[in-house]
Amino acid sequence: MAKPSDESGEIKKLLDAGKLVVGTDRTMKHLKNGSAKKVFLSKNVSQETHADVERYARLGGVDVVHAQLTSDEFGALCRRPFGISVLSVAKE
Repeated sequence: MAKPSDESGEIKKLLDAGKLVVGTDRTMKHLKNGSAKKVFLSKNVSQETHADVERYARLGGVDVVHAQLTSDEFGALCRRPFGISVLSVAKE
């Protein structure tokens, strides 16, 4: 499992490159239409959201990263004033 600092760096690079999809609803849309290539889950994501993301990621062959960061830390990384439980990477 990646260290939190590694996850933070990867997330920051993806955000700066404009490839990061923020939020559960948008990530689920990307998973369902096959346009997500990786998903990050915060360590305090709800069980229901975790199960839904895992199910669609498995169907689409998408990697799921169980981050060691909380949703508040995800929010701070993404420069948002609220917690974020799910992030994903859009395909090129």
